[in-house]
Amino acid sequence: MTSIAVLGATGNLGQHVARQVLARGCSLSVAVRSRSRLAPEVSERAQVTDIDLSSAKPEELAAFAEGQDAFVSCAGAVTEGEGFVTLVDKLVSALETIQRDRRPVSWFLAGAALLPLDASGRLGVDLPKVRDTYCPHRVNYERLQRSTLDWRLLCPGPMVDQPAIGLQRLRISIEGLPTPLPAITRSLPAVLALPLFAMKIPEMIVPYADAASVILANVQREGPMSKKRVGIALPVGMRGKKDQVPKRPDQRQATGARSGGGSRS
Repeated sequence: MTSIAVLGATGNLGQHVARQVLARGCSLSVAVRSRSRLAPEVSERAQVTDIDLSSAKPEELAAFAEGQDAFVSCAGAVTEGEGFVTLVDKLVSALETIQRDRRPVSWFLAGAALLPLDASGRLGVDLPKVRDTYCPHRVNYERLQRSTLDWRLLCPGPMVDQPAIGLQRLRISIEGLPTPLPAITRSLPAVLALPLFAMKIPEMIVPYADAASVILANVQREGPMSKKRVGIALPVGMRGKKDQVPKRPDQRQATGARSGGGSRS
């Protein structure tokens, strides 16, 4: 039986990851500060460890993850700035203390702005306005690159609590945007590349459930996503909004709904 440890199981993405782990018949361990915030089905069926990430010692975190097949961190947020960087560094450092044959495959969370925009290697976080908020993703990525872990970094656009699209229908990319920008982007200055990137964001607004499915479908050691950045997008022709279920082109025409082109991460 596959065993999976989840941090942040009371959060938006973490709840979906935890539920899907159990639905797959896998063994689930969660570490939380407040057990009362866990979904009932999770608290009843998972092995629960009490950990406050703000004060947890490396050995506590290592003990939680050691021997698991996979470790999924849904904790923290990029808007926490340096606090998010500190958290990821703490987690990576703790995992590195585990004996290699006892280390889990490890998933961390970033955002679409960390993906290369074109063949030049320029990133979304290199663009004006984007870098102000999302620069911690670059720092965390660089920390993972220096580590000896078998890590994967999920880089979705905004995530929403909406019905799943389904893993087989998603566009999934490795080391690049799942919604390619026009070839001319490479020759444009950052200030002109920004609106082209922003126009693609609605295609990358994905349900939490789908993001969780991508993670759990890729927990094999040394798999194709090992030490890679992974992007997710809706099927071709679909655009999402943070406040509504993504609609197919024929549905938008029938209902008169707007496409959501103004949404941004």
